[in-house]
Amino acid sequence: MTTPPEVRITHIGGPTVLIEVGGWRLLTDPTFDAPGQRYRFGFGTGSVKLAGPRVAAQAVLPIDAVLLTHDHHADNLDTAGRALLPLANRVITTASGANRLGGNAVGLTPWATHALQHEGRPTIHITATPCRHGPPGSHALVGDVIGFSLAWDNQAHGTLWISGDTVLFDGVREVADRVTVGTALVHLGGVRFPVTGPLHYTMTASDAVKLCALMAPHTFIPVHYESWYHFTQGRLDVERAFAGAPASVRERVRWLPVGEGAKIHV
Repeated sequence: MTTPPEVRITHIGGPTVLIEVGGWRLLTDPTFDAPGQRYRFGFGTGSVKLAGPRVAAQAVLPIDAVLLTHDHHADNLDTAGRALLPLANRVITTASGANRLGGNAVGLTPWATHALQHEGRPTIHITATPCRHGPPGSHALVGDVIGFSLAWDNQAHGTLWISGDTVLFDGVREVADRVTVGTALVHLGGVRFPVTGPLHYTMTASDAVKLCALMAPHTFIPVHYESWYHFTQGRLDVERAFAGAPASVRERVRWLPVGEGAKIHV
C-alpha cells in the first residue's frame, strides 16, 4: 500500500496559506503587504489592513501554483501578493479572473477540474467549488469567487477543501453533499461594511459551527479571521461559538499557529 504523502500547512495570515504536499508547493490568496494601508473594494466598500504576514513573500518561493479564490479584492490579493503571481508556474482562479490576469492564469467555473501533474509527485485534481461572497443578489457588487477541493491518491480522510470567501448558502451545502472533505480550510471573519449595514459577506462564527456539523470533516481549520478592519469576528468569537457546540463538532477544530508549519493528516 502506497504511503500517503506528508502534508504541511502554514497559515501566513488572513486567507494566505502555504500547502506543501508530495513535493508540491501551493499558495492560497497571497497577501503580503505591510499593515496600515487603505484599500477600496468598489461600490463604497473598503478596508484597512491591520497586520502584516508572518512569513515574507520571498520565503514562500518556489511556488508551483497559486490557488486564487478571486483577484479583485485586496484582502485576497494585495500589491505584494500580485507581484508573486508571475513567479508561480500557474495561477488557478475564476474564469473572469484568468481573463483579467492573463499569462499563467487558468480559469475555472464551479465544479470544473484542473490537474497538477509532475513526474515523481502525486497528481492533484483541483476542483472549483461554489461561493457566494455576500447576500442574495450581491454578485454585481462582489463578483466571481470560487473555492477549491484538492484530491490526490491515498488521502486518509478525504479531500482538502478551501472554502474561499463565501457565506453559508446552498452552493456550500452542495459541497458537503458531493465531496468527502477530510480537511477544511474555512474563510470566516463575518465581513461587513458600513454602507450595507448588517449584511455579511463571509461566514460568521455561528455559520462555522453549522458548516462543521454538516460537513463533518476530520479537521476544520479557520483562516481569514484577522488582519483586516472589515472583519467583524475574530478567533475569540469563533472559539466561543464552538464552545457551545457538541463535542463531535467542537473536537474537529484545529487552530494553526500563524507563521509556523503544521503537519496535517488529510
